[in-house]
Amino acid sequence: MKSPKEISVNEKLVTLTKEIIDLTEGKDQLPLQILEILIDDKEIQAIQDYANNVSIVRLGYNDHGPVHMRTVCRNALKMLKILHIAGIQTSLEKEQSGSFLDSVCGVMIAGFMHDFGMTIGRQDHELYSGIIAYNIIDRILNQVLSSKENLKRKIVIRSLALEGIIGHMGGRKIHSLEAGIIQIADGCDMTKGRARIPMELNKVPSVGDIHKYSANSIEKVKILAGQEKPIRIEVSMSSDVGFFQIEEVLLQKINASPAKNLVELFAGVEGKEIKKYL
Repeated sequence: MKSPKEISVNEKLVTLTKEIIDLTEGKDQLPLQILEILIDDKEIQAIQDYANNVSIVRLGYNDHGPVHMRTVCRNALKMLKILHIAGIQTSLEKEQSGSFLDSVCGVMIAGFMHDFGMTIGRQDHELYSGIIAYNIIDRILNQVLSSKENLKRKIVIRSLALEGIIGHMGGRKIHSLEAGIIQIADGCDMTKGRARIPMELNKVPSVGDIHKYSANSIEKVKILAGQEKPIRIEVSMSSDVGFFQIEEVLLQKINASPAKNLVELFAGVEGKEIKKYL
């Protein structure tokens, strides 16, 4: 019999998967083909599960597993959709090196694989994620883009996905809008649900506790169409400790992102005046 925690995680995965599918609805066959593989692939599932084990059980950190990686994918696709509706081109479109759909594919792959390196450890995990993901990305793209005519498209999508993976922490210079969106999408996953498991497992004070407690005060993160800028991010929290998560994690990633000039950021404690950051 599954425990309540396992049921809760499975429910989240089902909900997130449905949201991701809905965000790819109306796209051509390629994004849907890639998404199907990403969802069903046993190796991807095993890596995500073990990354979570290392993050939570070994390191006492927060969720870096299948729920988090799907959440980042969902967040990034939301932002891409908002920009597309607003008529803003992705880097691939501007450079005429690929289509909007290619951008979608690269972002989806990066979302699902960006924390693979947590199977090894926290330090430089974004680099290890790229190393672990490379052959898996190749395997997936070879399934859906098998002909020689698709070689350039395969290289473009693979490179874009790897840039998103390696650049998601904000400590390395990235240049594409798509990778910048992954960076911000990762920072947006900071609600209390992400901190719940480590909060329950570890009662002994340790390094990283501020991340757990600050994340545990975040109630909602909304990604919406903006007013002054295309994308609006709204964060509501139950206590002031959540401002640590905003200022030390999300804001840092937005400031380092090529998509910074496209984002509005508002945050505040519920029932109090909301603060405008960007």
